[in-house]
Amino acid sequence: MRVFSASLATETNTFGPMPTSLASFRDRGYFKPGEHPDHPTLFTGPLWAARLRGKEAGWTLIEGTSAGAQPSGITTRHAYETLREEILADLRAALPVDIVLLGLHGAMVADGYDDCEGDIITRVREIVGPGVVVGAELDPHCHISPAMREGADFLVTFKEYPHTDVVERGLDLVDLCVAKVEGKIRPVHAIVDTEMIVKIRTPVEPARSFVDRIKAMEGRDGVLSISIGHGFQWGDVPDMGTRVLVYTDNDPGKAQALARKLADELNALRDALSTPMPDIEEALDRAMETSGTVILADSADNPGGGAAGDSTFILKRLIERGIAPAAVGPMWDPVAVRIACDAGVGATLALRIGGKISPASGMPIDLVCTVKAIQPNMQMTGLTGTPMAMGDCVLVESQGVEIVLTTLRNQAMGTDVFTNLGCDLAAKKIIVVKSSQHFYASFSKVTQNVIYVSAPGAVACDITTLPYRNIRRPKWPLDA
Repeated sequence: MRVFSASLATETNTFGPMPTSLASFRDRGYFKPGEHPDHPTLFTGPLWAARLRGKEAGWTLIEGTSAGAQPSGITTRHAYETLREEILADLRAALPVDIVLLGLHGAMVADGYDDCEGDIITRVREIVGPGVVVGAELDPHCHISPAMREGADFLVTFKEYPHTDVVERGLDLVDLCVAKVEGKIRPVHAIVDTEMIVKIRTPVEPARSFVDRIKAMEGRDGVLSISIGHGFQWGDVPDMGTRVLVYTDNDPGKAQALARKLADELNALRDALSTPMPDIEEALDRAMETSGTVILADSADNPGGGAAGDSTFILKRLIERGIAPAAVGPMWDPVAVRIACDAGVGATLALRIGGKISPASGMPIDLVCTVKAIQPNMQMTGLTGTPMAMGDCVLVESQGVEIVLTTLRNQAMGTDVFTNLGCDLAAKKIIVVKSSQHFYASFSKVTQNVIYVSAPGAVACDITTLPYRNIRRPKWPLDA
């Protein structure tokens, strides 16, 4: 069996203030053929799964370029076309192949390309022809377009949010593709648009039971795969929205009926799936009334959704209200990091922190800070248990608030983004994380008290305020 695998992944906030360039991919993860590390990443689940399965079965695995960028604004045409052509050239050089496995995001938008994944899958199909099996693993915050479904034999999304099942779903994809090559299955699919935009936080009810139930359906009664595309709310493209995708073994009627049934169930759950999000003042009030440590999730400034990660709105109110002990991070501020590093550990100095990228970042905040720790080239544990680069990082403290400042933009995924710098999270009353949900897997071990805050920012919490122009309507909650 000859198998080719490559990856091209980023999540595009079309309202975001910063473009996604080639440098963005090199900062997050850019591996040429043969350079992929000996561990999976968030965007290379299929390649890692193929390594595992191929080693057992004696396959010839040809690894193409793998590139992933931190979510941000529109990808430049140069970046997308350059990386796409690298992957397509790798594929041509690998021919003939039996299977093509792609690690994609599903919500990548570039200048001139509303549907990057549909474009690259279509081009892959043109190269390999109809007889080769093509599969792609997607982030559930994807736009499942007709071009993606028509070009690929299988699309499989992560089921968990936070995305703790990247490798597991990659193995599902590989096994399905192999089964088709061997003639054991004849997959057909159906997709249903729920006409909603929902965020499905899978560790808690009712989402937990819903996900467990669809997992139990797979592999039984002819049901091959079920994927829920939550959609990416900050991507203003025609195919944005929550969809249910079902593959069955040569039973299109069953696929359609099951997709419709699950879509109707999601519609019935939509209010229960919506998480209350108080504003900053109410969130701080609630936190102070709650015993123990409380996490405030600053979703609107989540770099994982395309925000800069440098907003000061919550930090400003912590300082003004004199709330301590507290921790905030990771805040992206390479300038402040450089100044703190020059001053050295133990130094006390005036720092201008955050608020540098756009009005969605708020105003910079001026604080007299003590430099508590410096870590060059620090790494944070990611969702796959593998390191994620944070660049040079510092921990500074002002008025009882400790702030993690970084040179590479990333959301809070592992608690070690704080603890690597000596920040004692258990001793804090409030921990503010720049993240929407991926923090939960790790930080929930510190405390179960979590408040999702509706703060200003580039990843607007109230999506009814976004100036959508391209999405298909109606869409709840934008429309009745």
